[in-house]
Amino acid sequence: MSTSLSARPVLPPTVWLARGRHTGATPDAELRHTLHWLKAGQDIDDFLELPAPDTAPDLVFESRTRVADEVTVRARLSLAPATDAGRDWVLVAEAEQPWNPSWPSPAGMFWPSGTDAEWNADPVTGLRTGVINPLPEDDKAVRRLLRDCARDAWHIHVVVHEAMTTDERGRVPLARWLPPGLRDRVVEHRATPQQSRVANWALREFGVEVPRGGAAVLPGSPAPEGYDADAFAVRAVFLDGTEPVDLVEAVARYDALPRALPDGARDALTALREEWHLLTTAEELARERALVAMYAEALEAMTKSRDLYREAAERAHEALAAYRESAGSPGPGQPPAPRAPSPLTRTLERLKARRPAPEDPAAPDH
Repeated sequence: MSTSLSARPVLPPTVWLARGRHTGATPDAELRHTLHWLKAGQDIDDFLELPAPDTAPDLVFESRTRVADEVTVRARLSLAPATDAGRDWVLVAEAEQPWNPSWPSPAGMFWPSGTDAEWNADPVTGLRTGVINPLPEDDKAVRRLLRDCARDAWHIHVVVHEAMTTDERGRVPLARWLPPGLRDRVVEHRATPQQSRVANWALREFGVEVPRGGAAVLPGSPAPEGYDADAFAVRAVFLDGTEPVDLVEAVARYDALPRALPDGARDALTALREEWHLLTTAEELARERALVAMYAEALEAMTKSRDLYREAAERAHEALAAYRESAGSPGPGQPPAPRAPSPLTRTLERLKARRPAPEDPAAPDH
């Protein structure tokens, strides 16, 4: 399997990305309610809803908070128009320092928490993060699903195979053990004991095999640099309610690999960086000072260009006057000097003078 990121831009280490689908009726109202509640509880510093631009019908929300007491995180969520399946959203957040998975999920800067949330569906599969998603019973549906998951670059898809039917202790989602910054980006799939063969048949084109009673982290497309299917396959996952240490470690290692920006993420990141509106007073002042400095620099460059142009014009006029003087050209209002005949003209005139006159054919013979 190729591990090249090709020419696609790589996800910066300061950036956290996620996308999802809200399957409820009023996601915009839910966002506004949650943002007001979070600000009132000082879980976020501030938020802003931007008017939808004419060129894009999405709603846009900005939120700012601090993690680890001092690191500012800016986040931007765009909510797409409604479809029959729900409303898709894209969230991009950037911190002042490289992202630490132990920090709270930026999704919590916009959406309410809870297992009954309607906002955390994966747009590709319709499955949800933070819960156990059993594989379909139909073999063809399993193949289609896992192939789609193996190509998904937005989420981390993990397939866990149950060596035997689990009891209540074994039905604890992987998300419970993951650091907060990963929980909203991991989709967990569970294969029953008899689904081992069909799962591996669906994944063999990606070079991935799920060990019996183990798990595998799927590669995404393009696969991150350094991804090796064997390195991200866990030989045994004990579904007895204890922490699956090896699997958690494999997911964390996968998340730390350099990854290409997924399709659509580049525009979202550019919008966060270049169209940010939620500024503090100090940031507003700094931006105004930067604008003043930029305008002063532009004015200085224009003035310098004007002076250089004027100097060049004066030199051109001086050069033209000197040329006219050296060539004997008359000044303004003076008649042009008679032009001396060229050597060729003088030679032709001498030859013409020496040539005898032609005889008159009508003259009488003597």
